[in-house]
Amino acid sequence: MSIIGMIVIGLIVGALAKMIMPGKDPGGIIVTIIIGIVGSIIAGFLGRSLGWYHDGEPVGFIASVVGSIILLAIYRMITGRGRVA
Repeated sequence: MSIIGMIVIGLIVGALAKMIMPGKDPGGIIVTIIIGIVGSIIAGFLGRSLGWYHDGEPVGFIASVVGSIILLAIYRMITGRGRVA
């Protein structure tokens, strides 16, 4: 998949990560979508480099979602927010 394809998937993945991980995010939906884009790109390169999957396989989308959720959790830990009081 091209970089542009990973960015488009990242937009969708960022929105899904926001829905899966409830709570108040610092930066709002824009930061979450950016995290989704970064997670998609990292998961795409990592998964293909390690031979876990190839271009166009559905598992790539799932890996992008998981990568975005992990990045969102790390972002919340670093900023110290996102906990429901």
